[in-house]
Amino acid sequence: MPELSQDAARVRAPLPFGVAEVTGPSMVPTLHHGDRLLVHYGARVRRGDVIVLRHPFQQDLLVVKRAAERRGGGWWVLGDNAYAGGDSTDYGVVPDELVLGRVRFRYRPRSTARRSPPALLVWLLTSVRPVLSDRSASRRLRAR
Repeated sequence: MPELSQDAARVRAPLPFGVAEVTGPSMVPTLHHGDRLLVHYGARVRRGDVIVLRHPFQQDLLVVKRAAERRGGGWWVLGDNAYAGGDSTDYGVVPDELVLGRVRFRYRPRSTARRSPPALLVWLLTSVRPVLSDRSASRRLRAR
């Protein structure tokens, strides 16, 4: 199940940051289809972080999931939407070498249909948010 658009590949730059676009529902309510992500490539991953990784069976596909816990040289990853699937419950532990980076911020693109000053103000106040570590995914894992 794709989570990032195909044009989200990392571009070599002096800073290890890149932008990716979310496709699919597996990280709802944290991330929504169409959200843009600021990814810190090579960042240290901790339990609860939202991360970008290569799909274990289709490595040209990038996905975004939450790192739930360490298991045997890799990460057990889960989507925040338990009904969407496409996480470690389907493909097991993701090796460390497939984990690319940590998501730092998400922003929603501005709708061209709403151009009024109040709509612009609401967009400015709500479009950019940090993506913080949330322990809810690891709690859900223990509940299974």
